[in-house]
Order: sequence, then C-alpha cells, then structure tokens
Amino acid sequence: QVQLVESGGGSVQAGGSLRLSCAASGHTYRRYCMAWFRQAPGKEREGVASIDRDGNTNYRDSMKGRFTISKDNAKNTLYLQMNSLKPEDTAMYYCAAETGCVGWAIHDFRWWGQGTQVTVSL
Repeated sequence: QVQLVESGGGSVQAGGSLRLSCAASGHTYRRYCMAWFRQAPGKEREGVASIDRDGNTNYRDSMKGRFTISKDNAKNTLYLQMNSLKPEDTAMYYCAAETGCVGWAIHDFRWWGQGTQVTVSL
C-alpha cells in the first residue's frame, strides 16, 4: 500500500514556474514507477511525466522542455518542476504510483494522491 500527498500547487502568471511535490509513504517507494497526471475542467485525466525505479523519465510531448520530473529516494518525494507555464496548464495535478511503468492510462496506476490545483493566468 502506498499513500501519496501532493503539495506545491497555486496560482501563477503565464511564463512563471511552480514545483509540485508528492510525499510517498512506504519503504518500497523507491521500487515504484511514479508519475504525474493532470485533469483540466471538462477534460479527461492525462499523463504528464513518469519516472521508473532506475530514474528513467518519460514525458508527454507537449511537456517536453518545460516540465521536469525527479525524485528524492531519501525523502520519499517525487517532484514536478514546471517552467514557462501557460494558461492551458491550468488543471488539478495528481501523483500516481505503480510497481512498474507500463503506460499512460489511468488504469496503469493503482495508487493516487488527492491532487493539487495549478492555475495559470494571463
């Protein structure tokens, strides 16, 4: 069982930056595939980035170059550094975990946090 708690969301102007954090419980955290998803109002939840147990990362094409996923195994914490934010990045951002990185589908991850809101204004 893994418990995930996101933080770091907020309101920012376009072009600004935010760093999201996801604190994970469980001593097996470092073995897991971790990912960030987001869901904008009226839209489906979509994968943003993932990082596997070895630190290999994967990004949705539209996020490449702007977002960076990383993790600190000593702190059991996952991060998402978001730069050059755009209004279309406004969404609830969720942290997710699974024993292995398979894909971007919601059903590919069993454990989810409650989310943290990111709002980007012009």
